[in-house]
Amino acid sequence: MSGDLSLDINIKEPRWDQSTFMGRAQHFFFVTDPRNILKSSKTLEDARVTVENYRLGVVRPGLTEDELWRAKYIYDSAFHPDTGEKMVVVGRMSAQVPMNMTITGCMLTFYRTTPAVVFWQWVNQSFNAVVNYTNRSGDAALTTNQLTVAYVSATTGAVVTALGLKSLAKRLPAVMSRFVPFFAVAAANCINIPFMRQRELKYGIPVTDENGNRLGESVTAAKSGIIQVVVSRIGMAVPAMGNVLHGLLKLWFDKTSLLYFSLVFATPLCCALFPQKSSMTVSSLEPDLQERIRQNSPHTTTVFFNKGL
Repeated sequence: MSGDLSLDINIKEPRWDQSTFMGRAQHFFFVTDPRNILKSSKTLEDARVTVENYRLGVVRPGLTEDELWRAKYIYDSAFHPDTGEKMVVVGRMSAQVPMNMTITGCMLTFYRTTPAVVFWQWVNQSFNAVVNYTNRSGDAALTTNQLTVAYVSATTGAVVTALGLKSLAKRLPAVMSRFVPFFAVAAANCINIPFMRQRELKYGIPVTDENGNRLGESVTAAKSGIIQVVVSRIGMAVPAMGNVLHGLLKLWFDKTSLLYFSLVFATPLCCALFPQKSSMTVSSLEPDLQERIRQNSPHTTTVFFNKGL
């Protein structure tokens, strides 16, 4: 059964052109909107039903195109693109601003003792680990043992790195020491993300043709996706530079406001640096996968994959 709404709207893809930065930015401003985490379970379920039914050609009577896209973005903000599972709330990209505001505020407040610094660094890296796992690529689940190993290695490595770099601040000129927190966060991301997504680096992630047909799993694609995510997350760490700007320029507004506005814009804009649906040529893949694709899909020259966020 179908309603008056056309069935030709492609809601498998975002509403805006993802080949351009502005198109991706518009897309992620909706996906990462902090208000999405306030949506009730019923609202999320209604959005899921609306989107999945539309994909099957079933349209609720009276549904408009704007309502369909609204449901699509509520769905995208809460459900994993590969597994379709509802993501844990704190791991969703829409939780980035409130969670980072809270954690960063505590890190700036409780910094006088080493135990406090270690604790809040651990909280920060644990949060990052949850985000990295929640927004991973692929649909293969981790066992409890694999998840535990990934979490411990990611948080330990990131905390040690961040604390080590922060200790340098004591031996650097005052101006230079202001930049250390940014580099500490950036370095920690370089460790946390690969560790939490280490299964992808070992077994690969799904790659498809342009029609979404699964062609195999690629470690090369996983490496490419993780590198792009690391770069994006380092960009999201730029709000940490708020302290630098505040101190160097003596800005009139307070640090909290600066941090908030930086996070609101940094999160979607940095997510938009690369398309979430990334691509690479078949010739760039592992030799055995290249051969398999040439045998099973000889006309395919480019593969696509979800790089994660």
